[in-house]
This record gives sequence, C-alpha cells and structure tokens, in this order.
Amino acid sequence: MSQTSKNTRTLIGRVVSDKRAKTVTVLVERRNAHELYGKIVARSSKYHAHDEKGEFKMGDLVEISEGRPISKTKSWTVTRLVEKARLV
Repeated sequence: MSQTSKNTRTLIGRVVSDKRAKTVTVLVERRNAHELYGKIVARSSKYHAHDEKGEFKMGDLVEISEGRPISKTKSWTVTRLVEKARLV
C-alpha cells in the first residue's frame, strides 16, 4: 500500500502513543533559529499515522510519509522503522 512517489513529504519522529487501533501518534521535533533573537529553539508537532498491522510500539523511531486522507485526523502512513525502542 505504501506507494513511493517523487514529491511525497517524509518525516522522522518518535512514537508517543500506540493505544488506538491501526494508528500511532508520532512526535516530530525540529530545531530552527528564532526569527528575532536567533536562538536555536526546539519545535515539535504530533501526527497521527496509519499503522495497518499494529507493529510499531511506543518509543520506536519511525519514518512517516504523507498520503491521501485516511480519516478526519490521519493523512500520514508509517513507511519504515528507523530504530527500535530501547528497553529501560
């Protein structure tokens, strides 16, 4: 189902919730300079991503790609596992 096209946006983030069926919540953090003061500030966004088999767990680092809307809040799909969550 994951169709890779040339102009699909992809992001890498950490799974912060896997409670919903076939859905994971992915936190994507980016660091950029403040517009006025120039200080490096960490900004973050949460995305709901489709996980058909329910294989990704909390703490996993995953890559998500944008696609057609799957539900009201979901238009991203998990494409691959970058790093498995470490056991504490």
